[in-house]
Amino acid sequence: MNATQTEAETCTTRHRALLGDARDAALPDGSVDLVVTSPPYPMVEMWDGPFRGMSPAVARALDAEDGPAAFEAMHQELDRVWQRCAAALRPGGFLCVNIGDAVRTIGGQFALYPNHARIHSGARAAGLTALPDVLWRKPTNAPNKFMGSGMLPAGAYVTYEHEYILIFRKGDKRAFSGKARALRQRSAYFWEERNRWFSDLWEGLPGTPQRLPHAAARARSAAFPFALPYRLICMYSAQGDTVWDPFLGTGTTTLAAAAAGRHSVGTEHSAAMLEVVGATLSRLPQVGLYSVRRRLAEHRRFVAERLALGKPVKHHNPLYRFPVVTRQETRLLLPWPVELTEADGGWAVTHLLDPRDPGGGDPDERQLSLLDP
Repeated sequence: MNATQTEAETCTTRHRALLGDARDAALPDGSVDLVVTSPPYPMVEMWDGPFRGMSPAVARALDAEDGPAAFEAMHQELDRVWQRCAAALRPGGFLCVNIGDAVRTIGGQFALYPNHARIHSGARAAGLTALPDVLWRKPTNAPNKFMGSGMLPAGAYVTYEHEYILIFRKGDKRAFSGKARALRQRSAYFWEERNRWFSDLWEGLPGTPQRLPHAAARARSAAFPFALPYRLICMYSAQGDTVWDPFLGTGTTTLAAAAAGRHSVGTEHSAAMLEVVGATLSRLPQVGLYSVRRRLAEHRRFVAERLALGKPVKHHNPLYRFPVVTRQETRLLLPWPVELTEADGGWAVTHLLDPRDPGGGDPDERQLSLLDP
């Protein structure tokens, strides 16, 4: 860190990536504040192998071409993960699950397999409360908007272009007091972010730093974009909280948690995939800096446009010295990661808590393209 950085307040977050099975992950009960994950999708063929390895019942059903039985057997294994999540969460903590439904022909029968509905059942059975969910409409370049026989009625099927983000909470609303209350106030999001983030429809997501370092990871991964866990982490946790991803994959949730100033732990059953996490996290200073600069620049543009329309911006954030719409935004302060080191079998990240512009001016979209594959 340079001299300017040492003058400002800093904080440290810690991050671990553990080799293991999410169904019996060795996390202490009540040790995490938020779970953000995207599990293997039941009845999506690329995940048949992992599910076969989890359960002989899955293998028997697939071999018998019994789609409904395979679907249920796969979800029974995921049920164990949601039970583990419920135990690991602190009271008031959240579980956020990105999942898509599946369509598949098996045993000669084409059918929809509603993964989101079955996960709702499993999470509720684990004692979690279902909250309103999000439809994530994914951008697609597919020229056809249907499957099936073309222009003739009764022979085509709707093409799915969306996935779900399911939201669950453990128990009642979380209580904040003392230092936790101050951290929550610092973790506020902008008024215009709230309006966009808490919509029930997300149209694509902003440009996302997503890179898989080697061919094995690319073949194995169905990673969600960085913006998805980053947004959920900002929505459902406070700075200093701990985020767990029981299906860590390439480590996108770890990267997002570190960028947002949260601690994290991830569980991944594949040693080959676990090796990728360090490479993902190595991009943290660049990704984290871009995330902070982008949010600040978007807010400044929002304020300018709002004032130009003659609409009021009644409050003031004294740290950043710019207007904000609500009083709750007046203590908002975004940490930005400045140093990443290996520590205790994981990583330690030093964050700077400095309202001065961390990079000089608005971010250029071309900077993000440098982080893409």
